[in-house]
Amino acid sequence: MASEEKQHSAKGLNVLKLVLILGLSVLLAAEGYFGYRLYALSHQQKEIKEDYSDLNNITFGLFSVDQWRDEVAGIINHQVRHFTLNRKQKKQLQTEVEEIITALINKAEALVKKPQKSVGGKIKVFAIKTFVNTDKIRAQVPGFAKKIIAEVDNPANKKQLSTMAMGKFAALEQGDYIDSTTTAHEAVINKMYSKYKVSSQEQFNNKLINSLNNIRGQTYNYCFGMLGCIVIVLSFWWVFRKRTELHAALFIMSLLFAFILLGVGLTASMIEVDARIKALDFMLLGEHVVFKNQVLFFQSKSILDVVEVLVKQPAVDSIAVGILILVFSILFPIMKLSSTGIHLLGRKSLAENKFINYFAFQSGKWSMADVIVIAILMVYIGLNGLLESQLAALNIKSDDLSIITTNNTALQPGYIIFISFVLYGLTLSTILKYITPNDSH
Repeated sequence: MASEEKQHSAKGLNVLKLVLILGLSVLLAAEGYFGYRLYALSHQQKEIKEDYSDLNNITFGLFSVDQWRDEVAGIINHQVRHFTLNRKQKKQLQTEVEEIITALINKAEALVKKPQKSVGGKIKVFAIKTFVNTDKIRAQVPGFAKKIIAEVDNPANKKQLSTMAMGKFAALEQGDYIDSTTTAHEAVINKMYSKYKVSSQEQFNNKLINSLNNIRGQTYNYCFGMLGCIVIVLSFWWVFRKRTELHAALFIMSLLFAFILLGVGLTASMIEVDARIKALDFMLLGEHVVFKNQVLFFQSKSILDVVEVLVKQPAVDSIAVGILILVFSILFPIMKLSSTGIHLLGRKSLAENKFINYFAFQSGKWSMADVIVIAILMVYIGLNGLLESQLAALNIKSDDLSIITTNNTALQPGYIIFISFVLYGLTLSTILKYITPNDSH
């Protein structure tokens, strides 16, 4: 009878353990999916922001002679075509035109009255004096002046004048100066327009901004989904805290969740540095010249990106820092998680191995993942404050010049995931000390 009860109890335990493992496996699959989507969206967001920054970079905007040519050309074209004379200006212009015409008549009359020696010349003078009445011509000068002014103010003539002016302007630009950034800018524009299937700068910016807003929301949803899975795993520990026969399976499954957190935390973007001139508006030739969304600087990095950048630097001290971060913030946490699993499931001789025992219980003081979390937070606070102060110094508001800067530097969901890994890892270390059957630690 006792044997049957023991078998029934063992069978029930096996069923419960199997259900627990299956349930956690489904949750682990969800955690993996959320992590993969967060990673993919993080890299997609980085790519889109880099493309946006390339096309809106200050080099191709405010610092581009080609862009200045377009702005000035637009102003010249607008001012010539929309040139108007008020009543006072028309009156002054008519007086000046009358004076010019009268001066021409006087000069012509003086030439005619000049003594002629030849017979032909004398005949011409006689004919002009006989048939041309200069006083009558002078009386018609005001009418001539009005017609000239009316022709200048004619819309068709102003359009023709604008075309001539722009033609001269284009010829001057092509003949005297060619912007060195034009070719590079055109290549970038064609590539980006083709990539995102747009045909104008406005369409490009609007499409990328909408995509980034959508990605940002999805990224945080997947981030919170991962955290929700971790909360559920920890709640299992509370529910089965007295079922010691389930602890080993539960702990191994918990380690797999930790590996996913670590992988996403290392590869997803943790911090973005984004500084730009939101709008620059000033007066030129009586009209507004506006440059918008001029990107000064943009960078988005994960921990692995930082390590890669440091290791590739020529300076020895940069390489050393990169290696230290790689060893103590990446390799040590991986070894610690692996060693805890081996310590719990392995034979007693393996569990008490000095190497395994050290990484399972004593490597925490050397693992600097928590230090990286604090360091990145301090870098963000310091860098954000520095950018805010420097960009604030560029802000100008006056009648002739207006500059508005913006600092979009921010921590990313990858930072939240890495913090969660650090806290979750500390929790698992505490749990291991509580449930381990070995006394070696």
